[in-house]
Amino acid sequence: MAQKPSIPKGTRDFSPSQVAKRNYIFDIIKNRFQTFGFQPIETPSFENLDTLLGKYGEEGDRLIFKILNSGDFLNKVDQKTYEAKDSALLTPKITEKALRYDLTVPFARYVVMHQNEIDFPFKRYQIQPVWRADRPQKGRFREFYQCDADVVGSNSLLQEVELIQLYDAVFSDLKLEGVVIKLNHRKILSGIAEAIGAKEHLIAFTIALDKLDKIGKEGVINEMLQNGISKAAVDKATPLLASSSSEKDSLKILKDFLKGSDTGKKGIEELEFIMQAVQEIGLKTTELAIDITLARGLNYYTGAILEVAAPPSVPMGSIGGGGRYDDLTGIFGLKDLSGVGISFGLDRIYLVLEELGLFPETIDRSVEVLFINFGERESLAALKLVSVLR
Repeated sequence: MAQKPSIPKGTRDFSPSQVAKRNYIFDIIKNRFQTFGFQPIETPSFENLDTLLGKYGEEGDRLIFKILNSGDFLNKVDQKTYEAKDSALLTPKITEKALRYDLTVPFARYVVMHQNEIDFPFKRYQIQPVWRADRPQKGRFREFYQCDADVVGSNSLLQEVELIQLYDAVFSDLKLEGVVIKLNHRKILSGIAEAIGAKEHLIAFTIALDKLDKIGKEGVINEMLQNGISKAAVDKATPLLASSSSEKDSLKILKDFLKGSDTGKKGIEELEFIMQAVQEIGLKTTELAIDITLARGLNYYTGAILEVAAPPSVPMGSIGGGGRYDDLTGIFGLKDLSGVGISFGLDRIYLVLEELGLFPETIDRSVEVLFINFGERESLAALKLVSVLR
């Protein structure tokens, strides 16, 4: 009996109708990328493993799909390593490459390798698939597309302002209302960790805080305690977990909380500049809000961080996110080159548009003219006419 075909969990086939809808989103995003002056690049689907490892934190490293070396990959493994059954020791001996986890780290690698061909500041966009060994669920896949726009070589906070405008322009074109762009700053998070006496646990603090919307306040508190943050420090941070996300209240709470932290005050100052500039320019359909519990767990962020929430009527995780990274290229040898970027989560945006019925009704109608023939001669005549129309 023939084996029933299947595909790996977390991957999907797409019908002609689904491809048409996806292309509708792609086209709008790509058009806006170009309108805002971003240039397209592409990078390989897989990178050297050492390019990716250590850039996303411990949790991110675990989600990287590794590619086994070709041939007899176990041949180079000594008996002692094999019998130890320690994946950390075994992995470097059997795999040298991995599927890309995101588009940002490969972009940093690209910038370093092509720095003599690039005019800075360099604005690039990239629309390609990425892979993560995550647990599949609604809106979360193991293979999915990211649509990224980044600027490297500029320290100006006006880049953050423009990227917020870019988000607004795309969601306006998609006729998607009720989207909220949440804004925070890694320097503020560093200041909070310093103020509560957990400076040395900054990464554990931000990773736990980043899960607030998934595991709730109690879950975050428990994770912080389990990761070595003292109860006294957690108690000091607890009021922030339930604070208002309105701009006025959030800034007041932060200024009081971080009055003794120069790092934290610098983060507040930069947030205020971004908020005021955006308010002066104005947004079409999206709302901008400060969220002091927003952390974004990726280790390479150093400045302003953003996350895009779907309309409240659609139960969905973030549909976009990004932030500033001051020295990501430094890990590849090019120091002091600041960058900032955002990403659109195509697959989740698709699900939101589908649920809200926002795709154009005629999006998957490809036939405009239909020729009917009643014989061989008629069919040849029809083909001639079709050729003229084509």
